[in-house]
Amino acid sequence: MAVRVGVVGCGYWGRNLVRVFHELGVLCAVCDVDVALATEFSSEYSVPSLEWVEILEDSSIDAVAIATPAEVHSTQALQSLQAGKHVFVEKPLALHSYEAEEIIALANQGERVLMVGHLLQYHPAFLALRDLTEAGKLGRLQYIYSNRLNFGKVRREENVFWSFAPHDISMILSLTGEMPNSISAKGASYLHKVIADVTNTYLTFPSGVNAHIFVSWLHPFKEQKLIVVGSEGMAVFDDMKGWGEKLQLYPHRIGWREGLPEPEKGAAEAVSIQQGEPLKIEAQHFVDCVSDGSTPRTNGAEALRVLKILEETESILAEQRLGGG
Repeated sequence: MAVRVGVVGCGYWGRNLVRVFHELGVLCAVCDVDVALATEFSSEYSVPSLEWVEILEDSSIDAVAIATPAEVHSTQALQSLQAGKHVFVEKPLALHSYEAEEIIALANQGERVLMVGHLLQYHPAFLALRDLTEAGKLGRLQYIYSNRLNFGKVRREENVFWSFAPHDISMILSLTGEMPNSISAKGASYLHKVIADVTNTYLTFPSGVNAHIFVSWLHPFKEQKLIVVGSEGMAVFDDMKGWGEKLQLYPHRIGWREGLPEPEKGAAEAVSIQQGEPLKIEAQHFVDCVSDGSTPRTNGAEALRVLKILEETESILAEQRLGGG
């Protein structure tokens, strides 16, 4: 079927969705509370600029891509599903688990595709990394850690964990295939007394895998790195490197001689990956799911798992603030 997608929100990130859905030949309308901005994109991409209610009422629009502020994601996703639309919504799906559960139930009831923009699950380097782990190239997974650091973009509607960490949570859950049975976290607020600028979160999984996520928007340089340690090797996904170096495999392992551990280092190997824009791959995946009725890789259930970890971590950070810890 020929899918027609309307993009709601043409701002900082939404403009990228407008572009990729246009490049895929499925963009049919744009919408933004800033009428001048919507008109600008309407002119650039030769599609109508519509009001939100017009998007909902237009039966020729099959799907809605939502890139509005996080606090309205749940409302707009519900309204879209009630109007019979398939829904792509940028992370987070909602600000509360109960809202996400309501959205998921409605999507299932109406047999509509619901997909959440956990972008890095569609990055060619991460897809290759996941294939490596599933093929046992790293042996038994032991430890995963991620750094997502930058100087800005500082937000006031959410803390750094909500802003930066969903991507890393999503990747870690994908690699482990399970939910953590223990979470601990520490945060620090330097610019505003109740909004964390730096957080460290520790996850323990039933299989014995441990993970930690370090995020900060008060860092001197940009770093986006995921490191996976296994019993037979280690892998580094460094999104700041060029395509030829984004995914490196280190065949390091620990050998035992006379009962003592001895590091056995191997030369790093660049893993060959097919280049591609993650956002365009993600958008194509959504279009394909709408076309053939398949379940998205980052569906509502996956988004809910990420949201539950966000909520629990936020609760821990709030208790620390109240307790002065």
